Amino acid sequence: MVVKLHGLAMSTCCATVMATLYEKGVDFELVFVDVFAAQNKEPAFLEKTPFGQVPVLEDDDLTLFESRAISQYVASRYIDQGYDLLRHNDFKEAALVKVWLEVESQRYNPPIHQIIVQYFVMPAFGGTTNQAIIDTNVDLLGKLLDAYESRLSTSKYLAGEKYSLADLHHIPYTHYLMKTPYAELITSRPHVEAWWEDITSRPASMKIRANMILGDKKV
Repeated sequence: MVVKLHGLAMSTCCATVMATLYEKGVDFELVFVDVFAAQNKEPAFLEKTPFGQVPVLEDDDLTLFESRAISQYVASRYIDQGYDLLRHNDFKEAALVKVWLEVESQRYNPPIHQIIVQYFVMPAFGGTTNQAIIDTNVDLLGKLLDAYESRLSTSKYLAGEKYSLADLHHIPYTHYLMKTPYAELITSRPHVEAWWEDITSRPASMKIRANMILGDKKV
């Protein structure tokens, strides 16, 4: 059975899973879910996830939701093929991958999510951008990226000298950040910028970013 991913390519969360599937060399079918038409709130979709959010992954008789859980599942399920995103052969590297996965989830994602929601998502769904929310979170993200600059001055990637799932998880939201006036958060920090240029040069990254078109008409 071919792996099915329900969602849409421009979604940050779907893109995270797609990049993981590409890195692992897993064939999959993208089943389009039109969130702009609220297909994700229809009963058939809610049977797959009680929260009505994309993505949803179906692998044989297993159905998963929540993009970070899905990407970690894919990286583990297909551990012996493609690129080792979990660094499982070195327990120290593997532990650092887990640390930076937590940093992305708990520290990086909250402020960058708010910036992207306010700048792109709210207008796309007919809402109004709240600049105060953007400004607050730009400040928070800048302070966090100072810590990233320090880390990346001594390490090529976040979890060490090898690319990992921790780096990958940063790509989708940062891709959209780079389309905003706040791209300087990345480009003003030389080690962060070099890291960004590196991780986005990977074939899997280039594949997902080509379809991440939310806000293209605005920028």
